[in-house]
Amino acid sequence: MTSVEARASAFLRRRLPSIPRLAIVLGSGMGDLDLGASSVEIPYAKIPGFPQVRVAGHPGRLSLVGGAAVLRGRVHYYEGHSMDEVVRPVRVLARLGVSRIVLTNAAGAVNRSFRPGDLMAITDHLNLMGANPLRGGPHFIDLTSVYDTTGLDGLRRGVYAAMAGPSYETPAEIRMLRRLGADAVGMSTVPEAIAARQAGMIVTAVSVITNAAAGTTKAPVSHAEVLRTAARARSKVAALLRKFLPEPGGSQRP
Repeated sequence: MTSVEARASAFLRRRLPSIPRLAIVLGSGMGDLDLGASSVEIPYAKIPGFPQVRVAGHPGRLSLVGGAAVLRGRVHYYEGHSMDEVVRPVRVLARLGVSRIVLTNAAGAVNRSFRPGDLMAITDHLNLMGANPLRGGPHFIDLTSVYDTTGLDGLRRGVYAAMAGPSYETPAEIRMLRRLGADAVGMSTVPEAIAARQAGMIVTAVSVITNAAAGTTKAPVSHAEVLRTAARARSKVAALLRKFLPEPGGSQRP
């Protein structure tokens, strides 16, 4: 753990009335999702060492909702942040005592049967970002079973391909991803999942399919459309995530 992470976790320990065991990361277009009443709201800018978000659809604040730490937005590798900065919030929460994390993202459909608005439980990933948050150590973390899909019954299931971005993929890249076995593609989540597993967390991840990938339709891919589709899926995502919030009295579910 770095000194920056130590300062951030100490700051949160002072500010939070209770130590959360669950964290939820809200992806593009879902940062203002209503998961219930918040007892604490802390802008990332006030947390020591937390990187600042610069992408639309990511408010950049931590909420305490029903005993869970909710990260409303994330930073991305493509913004120019280092991998250490991208995964710093996850490592800080692990240091704080969080044992389970639910990651969400907006993703493009590589699988031809997927449609905008679908929710996909991530069962595995392809890290094609050209970087790994564990570079420099610790080494050789087992990623045989990264994702726990408990509580995600009824969702699409598939492999998430993480690309570095910030440009969307070309039709040729989408054809490549399909041949490699990807079902959805995005520009986040995988670094956080790797760091969380290294920290011993249980990791659950859900993609909101927000657009057809390049080359599968004649329509261009745009961030505005991604945000609009994510907004339309908010109620469905919120209902799913509420199932993970701790029961009154502190027991975690599902």
